Amino acid sequence: MIFLTELKLLPKIHFLDAMKKLYYSMGEVSKLTGLAPHVLRNWEKTYAQLSPKKNSAGNRAYKEEEVNLIFKIKELLEEKKFTSEGVRKVLNGDTSESGEHQDLSADLRKDLAEMKVFLNQLLEKL
Repeated sequence: MIFLTELKLLPKIHFLDAMKKLYYSMGEVSKLTGLAPHVLRNWEKTYAQLSPKKNSAGNRAYKEEEVNLIFKIKELLEEKKFTSEGVRKVLNGDTSESGEHQDLSADLRKDLAEMKVFLNQLLEKL
């Protein structure tokens, strides 16, 4: 956990870079994305590109790219009203929806969600 006083010591480091992690637990991903863990497990079965590694304890460890992919899938399903088959086609590159603009959107959504979680945790401590 990074506290406000520690952020003052890191003026040259971008705020979000200080919050980046190598791996996210399922609970953290669930909190960031607003998706229940059973939905994340289901998406692992539905979309081959989403396959987080499991640590020695058997818990899922999501990399940043996988979290971005989850945000992209969520956007396609919930906001753009794609079917699961449509999402699969986009992820496989079969449609024009898979452009770089979408990756940027997923990155921004993840960063904003991380900031929201961080600020909510900070608020709870105050």
